[in-house]
Amino acid sequence: MKYFFLSDGWTVGRVWEMGGLWNEGSWRRKPQILQLNLCIWEQGEKLWLYQVEDAVLMVEVKPMQPAQGGAPNQSIGQVVLKRLITADQAIERLCATQAVLKAEGGE
Repeated sequence: MKYFFLSDGWTVGRVWEMGGLWNEGSWRRKPQILQLNLCIWEQGEKLWLYQVEDAVLMVEVKPMQPAQGGAPNQSIGQVVLKRLITADQAIERLCATQAVLKAEGGE
């Protein structure tokens, strides 16, 4: 498995695998991306830990809401490509910051 941290209020967009963009027709399914019940606080920002399957190489993330005053289709500059990290790297980052475990049924 691979991991990445994603800011609260952001969502996953496109997904890349070894052959390029993830093709649901070829794979016959969506990529396995799971938000875990762990988050960290960095510089006043809540970052959630996500787990992805090994076939995923990179993910595009974007804000859930368009920028203030911007048209919904003008999200250029509001998209980030996330490189994935190993479990060891995720644990190292969790240990280096204030980690929070989300209780079942709420925060």
